[in-house]
Amino acid sequence: MKKIISLLTAFVLFGFVIKTQAQTSQTGKVNGIVTASDKTIDAATVSLLRAKDSSIVKITVSNKDGKFNIEKLINGKYLVSVQSVGHAKYYSEAFELSATKSEYNVKNINLKAAGKQLNDVIVVSKKPLIEQKLDRTIVNVDASVTNVGATALEVLEKSPGISVDKDGNISLKGKSGVMVLVDGKPSYLGAADLANMLRNMTANQLDQIEIMT
Repeated sequence: MKKIISLLTAFVLFGFVIKTQAQTSQTGKVNGIVTASDKTIDAATVSLLRAKDSSIVKITVSNKDGKFNIEKLINGKYLVSVQSVGHAKYYSEAFELSATKSEYNVKNINLKAAGKQLNDVIVVSKKPLIEQKLDRTIVNVDASVTNVGATALEVLEKSPGISVDKDGNISLKGKSGVMVLVDGKPSYLGAADLANMLRNMTANQLDQIEIMT
C-alpha cells in the first residue's frame, strides 16, 4: 500500500525540532498573477521549470486573487508553466535569477481557452497534480511523470510551500517547526534521520503528500 505523507506547522513538535538555517544562495523569488479573459484565476497550477531541460523545480497554486509566489530559489535560468481546467497550457519566456537580480515577476500571464474537439470525444478520469482543499493542499504524486525515479525527499522539495535545505531540514511556508506524519502517524525521527528515510523512499511508494497549516 502506498504511503501518505502529511506536513503541518506546529508550536509543539513530537520529539524533534527542525532548524531553519540561512542559505545565502537561496534568495531567489518568482511571482506573478494568472488571468484569463481579464479575470484572475484561482487554484491554477504553477510550475517552475529549469530552462535547460524543463524539469520541475517547484510547484505552487495561485490564490483567490490569481497571485502566486515561489521563494528560496538558487540562482539559475528558469521558465514558468501554468495549467488550469478549461485553458491551454501557458509557458513563459526563460529568465535568469542572479546575485544582481534575485526576484522576477512573470508578466502578462493570460490563459487562453482550450481548443474544442467535437469528434470521437473520450473522457478519461485523472487525478490532478495539485488539489486545493479548505484546510490542506494535496499533491497526487502519481499525476506527474517527472516524479518517476525520484526520491520522496525530492518530491517533497517540489511541493507547494515546502523548502528543504542542503542538510535535509524541512520548512513550510518559511516556518520551522514542521510536524511530519506518515499514514497519519507522527514521525519521531530527528531531522537528519527523517531526511535519510525520505531519501531512501521512492516516489512510487507515495500516494499523496498533504500540506496543512
